[in-house]
Order: sequence, then structure tokens, then C-alpha cells
Amino acid sequence: MKDYEDCVTPGAFEHPRITACGAVRASVRLHEPKTLWFNTGTVCNITCEHCYIESSPTNDRLAYLELDDVVTFLDEIRDIGWPVREIGFTGGEPFMNPQMIDMARVCLERGFEVLVLTNAMRPMMRPRVWAGLRSLHANHGGKLTLRISVDHWSAENHDLERGPGTFRTTLEGMCMLRDAGIRMTVAGRTIWGEAQGDARIGYARLFAENGFAIDAADPAETVLFPEMNETEDVPEITTDCWRILGKSPNDVMCASSRMVVRRKGASKPAVLACTLLPYDPEFELGDSLAEAEREVYLNHPHCSKFCVLGGATCSA
Repeated sequence: MKDYEDCVTPGAFEHPRITACGAVRASVRLHEPKTLWFNTGTVCNITCEHCYIESSPTNDRLAYLELDDVVTFLDEIRDIGWPVREIGFTGGEPFMNPQMIDMARVCLERGFEVLVLTNAMRPMMRPRVWAGLRSLHANHGGKLTLRISVDHWSAENHDLERGPGTFRTTLEGMCMLRDAGIRMTVAGRTIWGEAQGDARIGYARLFAENGFAIDAADPAETVLFPEMNETEDVPEITTDCWRILGKSPNDVMCASSRMVVRRKGASKPAVLACTLLPYDPEFELGDSLAEAEREVYLNHPHCSKFCVLGGATCSA
């Protein structure tokens, strides 16, 4: 293979272990689990134009997780000795889940760092939720971070993705978090063809204007995610690509994380290989962390564009 782009061919991502050009598909072993994600449910207060998980006010394909579900997996982390440092909550909108505060609290009480991915809009601002957040910050402030979805630093582009007025409401929520001293980071997108350097300048200006203590130049504090389009031609990743690209499989997200979901109608939660692939049965690994230790074959366009080529990660 002369170059990894040689594997952009018809029939890509069909065979789980062989690429369309006949090479051995790359796989990733769980190396050192650092983050366990919980998807709190796919229900969201808004419908975005390009949501990879299709969250909306009516999408309940992933049902609400409950506190008992989270406790069960925290117990398993302890029992099998995973070196997890961080618990992440994603959705949908996590603060739509009525047990979100309680789920975050039990994780913090067990000493984990907690990262919540949120749009910082009305669900977070409800009096009960807001009081719960302030309590979590008062008792565990150094270990709690909210990553706010600000798709673009301009209201115009952000609202194109998330709907009219969403930029203004998200900024209102961020100002509440700022005034309460709750730690924030930001997740943006790169779907407007804007150079990353220019985007970071725009975010820096936004943060400065609003007094947000977020470093726009730090990729851990201002995460700019590549666009995820399953219909776009992207190269498949073969075992040779690690050498060609100068990358290690240990750097890919599924080497250090797993995600727990509860499918609508399911009797118990399931463990998935990746936060980005909630519906693909090929990436469901079982109903326990022990079962989920098996290797993951990179048989999806997101594996290639987002993780290996894009170098992106959902973790903090």
C-alpha cells in the first residue's frame, strides 16, 4: 500500500476485519481505560442540523439511564480494577435526565472527575437542576467540569446549526456558570471551512468579551471537532497505517474509554466501544465492562476521519 488513501474504494467498511482493498483492518485493544462514558438518553431540548446521534425532543432510542445503572458500573470499575479517572456524561442533553444531578454526585463522591457535555440551555437552568449543580460545585468543585457546546464563536453560524436564539441562551447559561465559579470548557465544530487558527481567534474574542476563563488556544479547553459525515468517502485504516501515519493504536479513543447506554425497551444497559457509534450493533461489546475489554476493529468512517486521521477525542 503506497498510502492510506489508496483504500478509499467502493465497498469500504463492509467486512469487519478486511478492508475493501484486501488489507487487514486495524484494530485497537483496550490499553488503559481512563474514561467511562454514560449516555444519559437521546432526548434533547433542541434538534440540531448535524447531530451524529440524532438527538431531539422526540428521539428516545436511547432511554434515560438511572442512578442504579451508574452505581452498578462504578462498582464494576472497582471490582475489576480499571484505572478510570474520569466519568463522562453525554446525551442528548444530560440535564433532561431527571437523575442527572444524583448520577454526577455519586461519581464525585467516589473520587472520580466528572465531565458533563451540555448545551447549557433551559434544562440546566431549571431551579432544581441549578441548585443541584451549585451543590456539586460547593462540595466537589475541583473535580466537576461542564463542556459547553458552542458550535461556532459567531451567533450566526451557531444558530444555523442549533436554531434561532440558541447562541444567546447558551451564553446566558455560560454566564450563570461563570458567576457560580463552575469550571467550563467548550466544544466547537469545523464545518464552515474556517482555518482552525482563525476559529480559535474568534473563540478567544468571545471568551474575553464575556469574562469566561477558557483558553481558546488549548485543545483540551476549546475542542474543535471534525465534521462526521458517514456518506463521505474516507480511507479505511489498515494495520500498515499505524506506521504510515506515525500513530499508535493506544492513542485512539477506544483504547482508553467505553460508553454505557440503555436502549429503548432493553432490560439492562449495554457497553459500547465508542461514544460516536451508539446505534451500530457491531460496536456493542456486551452488558459488562469485563465483556467490553475485547479489541475493536475500526470498521466505520468515524473511526477513520474523527479518531485516527482527525486525532479527536471526546475525553477531557
